[in-house]
Amino acid sequence: MSTLKEICSGLPLNPLPPNRGRYPNVPHAPIRTPNLTAEEERLALRNALRYFPPSHHATLAPEFAQELRQYGHIYMYRFCPTLRMRAYPIDQYPCHTRQAAAMMLMIMNNLDPAVAQFPQELVTYGGNGQVFSNWAQFRLVMHYLSEMTEEQTLVMYSGHPMGLFPSLPSSPRAIITNGMVIPNYSSRDQYEKMFALGVSMYGQMTAGSYCYIGPQGIVHGTMLTVLNAGRRYLGSDDLRGRVFVTSGLGGMSGAQAKAAVIAGCVSVIAEVDEAPLRKRHEQGWLMEVTSSLDQCIKRIREAKSAKTPLSLGYHGNVVDLWERILLEFERTGELLVDLGSDQTSLHNPYNGGYYPVQLSFHQANQFMSTDPDRFRNVVQESLRRQIKAINKLADAGMHFWDYGNAFLLEAQRAGAEVQKVGGGATEFRYPSYVQHIMGDIFSLGFGPFRWVCTSGDPRDLAVTDNIAATVLEEMSANVPDRVKQQYNDNIHWIREAGKHKMVVGSQARILYSDQKGRVSIALAINQAVADGNVSAPVVISRDHHDVSGTDSPFRETSNVYDGSVFCADMAVQNFVGDAFRGATWVALHNGGGVGWGEVINGGFGLVLDGSDEAAKRARLMLNWDVSNGVARRCWSGNSNAYETIQRTMEENRQLHVTMPFPVLLRCFIYFKCMYSLFSNLYTL
Repeated sequence: MSTLKEICSGLPLNPLPPNRGRYPNVPHAPIRTPNLTAEEERLALRNALRYFPPSHHATLAPEFAQELRQYGHIYMYRFCPTLRMRAYPIDQYPCHTRQAAAMMLMIMNNLDPAVAQFPQELVTYGGNGQVFSNWAQFRLVMHYLSEMTEEQTLVMYSGHPMGLFPSLPSSPRAIITNGMVIPNYSSRDQYEKMFALGVSMYGQMTAGSYCYIGPQGIVHGTMLTVLNAGRRYLGSDDLRGRVFVTSGLGGMSGAQAKAAVIAGCVSVIAEVDEAPLRKRHEQGWLMEVTSSLDQCIKRIREAKSAKTPLSLGYHGNVVDLWERILLEFERTGELLVDLGSDQTSLHNPYNGGYYPVQLSFHQANQFMSTDPDRFRNVVQESLRRQIKAINKLADAGMHFWDYGNAFLLEAQRAGAEVQKVGGGATEFRYPSYVQHIMGDIFSLGFGPFRWVCTSGDPRDLAVTDNIAATVLEEMSANVPDRVKQQYNDNIHWIREAGKHKMVVGSQARILYSDQKGRVSIALAINQAVADGNVSAPVVISRDHHDVSGTDSPFRETSNVYDGSVFCADMAVQNFVGDAFRGATWVALHNGGGVGWGEVINGGFGLVLDGSDEAAKRARLMLNWDVSNGVARRCWSGNSNAYETIQRTMEENRQLHVTMPFPVLLRCFIYFKCMYSLFSNLYTL
C-alpha cells in the first residue's frame, strides 16, 4: 500500500510499479472514439512516453498503445496509486507551505471514489470532467506541491504540470488553464482528438480546478432552483404534494434527489446506470428505488395524495418515464407532474452523457464505440421522442425548464420541436433555469460560496456552519425585501444542513450568499482559525457557476440580452483579477456544464489560515469576485444588478462602475420611422 509520502515523491521508476490495469470494483468511463490516424496514434504514444526515461519505453510503450486502442485514451493505469484517495487532514501532507497542502487535499478529494464518477480515469463528474489527463500528471503535481515554497507558482497546462516558477509570496501558488484552444479549433470532435493526444483537457468547472465538494455542492443550488421554480410557476414555496420529474443521478445530477426532498416535493429521477443509482440509495440521498414504471406511477399518486416528500429513483430510461406519464394523462386526464427538467450530461451526448431509449445501457456503451455514426442517429431520435412527450405534457400545464446541461441545445440540433418563435440565439420554447429562476438571484450578487475544513474534523464544520448562519442572521435585518428572502432561504439551509448528512468526501459546506455576506463569513471563519475555535485552515472557493465566474450563453449568462452573450470578457477578467487580488490558486477553463466550446469559466481557491494577510486577501478578492459579474449584468440592462451595484458603490467609495442610462422607447420609434423613410426614398 502506497503512502502520502510515496505518492508525493514523484514518478516511481526504480522499480516500476506493477500494472494492475482497471480495477473491477469501481465504475469506469465509457470508451472514447477519437478516430486517430496511424500517425496521430504514434504522436499520442510519443507524447505519453516523454514523461519517462527512454530506459522504460520498451516496457511502457506496448501497454500505453493498448490503452489507447482499447479505451481511446492513455490513462497510465500502472501509475494509479494503491493508497485510498480521500481528503486526508492537512497536517498529514508532506510540504513546505500549507497553501500547497490545501491543494493536495482538494485534489485527492476530487479523486475520492465516494466523490468521483470514474476515479481511475481521473473523472470527477459529468462523464468527462477530468482532474488530470493521466496518472503521471497526478504524481508530478503532488511532487511539485510537496516541494513548493511561498516564492514559487505551479503552472498547469490542461492537466500537465509545466513546472514550478519563481514568483512572489503574494502570487497565486498555482495558475491552472484547461482547454484553452484557439477558438476556430474548439469543436467537440477536435477536443476528442486533442485529449487523446494528451495536449488538451476538459476540466469541466470544479474538476480541473480542484474545487469539487461532492454532490452537496449542487444540492443547495438545486434546492434553491426547485424552491424558486415553485414560487414562479406555481405561485407558492409550499411544494408539498407537488411532483418534480427529471433524470440523472451521476455526479452533478446526483444532487437532485436530496434537494427535492429538502424543498418538500415528490421527485422521480430516472437513471439508466445502476451503479450511481445504487450509490445514491446507499448514501441515503434516494429514499426508494424501482425498475417498474407501474410502481413509479403508484408511488407518485400515493405521495402526491399524502403530500409527503419522496425521492424515487427509477432504474430505466427517462424517455420511457415521460411517455408513461403522458399515457396516464391521455387515459385519465390526470396530470401527474407539476415541474420537469433534465440533468443528463448532454454536453457529452455521444460518449456516455446521454443514453437513448432504443438501446439498453450495455448496448449503448457498445454502440458508441463500435458504430458511432449509428449511435449518433439513435441519440437524436431518442431526444426527439423525449421532447415530443414533454411538449404534450407542457401543453397540458406542466412547467419545464432547461437545467443548463445543453439539453435543449442538443434537442434542437437533433431536430426536435424546441424553437421559440421570435426568440434570440439563446432562447428556446422552454427557458433555461437562469433565464427564469436563478438569473435574477445572480444579479443580486448571490451565488455558491463554499468552504472546506482541512482538519477533516466534523466539529470544525459544525463551528463554521454556526458562524455562517449567525453572520447572515445579523446581516438580514438591514437588506431590501427581495434580498431578505434569499438570506432567509440560506439561513434556513445552513441551520438544517448538518441534519441532512450531505458530506461526501471532505468536510465541506456550501450556501448562496451575496458579496457582503461572503466577505463577512470568510473574515469570521478566518478569525475563528486564528482564535483556535477552528483547528486548521479553511479553504474557500465557489462553483464557477456563479455571478461572474462564467460566460455561458446557454446557461449562466443566458439572460444577457444586449448582444454580448457570446463574449467571454467577464470570465477572463474574473480569473486575472482573482489572481492579483490574493487567490491561492486560480483556474480558467474552456467548457463547463454545457460543453466544450460553449463556455469560458474561471474559478479560485483561497486558504484562510487565520493570518491578517489571509483576511486582507479575502476582503479584496471576494469583493472583486462578485462585483465584476454584477457590473457586467448591470451594463447589460438587468435592473436587479443595477440596484445591487449602486448599493455596493455607496458602501465602497473606491468602486466606480460605468452605469447605463435608460434608453427611451421613442428613440426606437424615431429610428424605425427614419429607416422607413430612407428605404422608401431609396426605392423611388
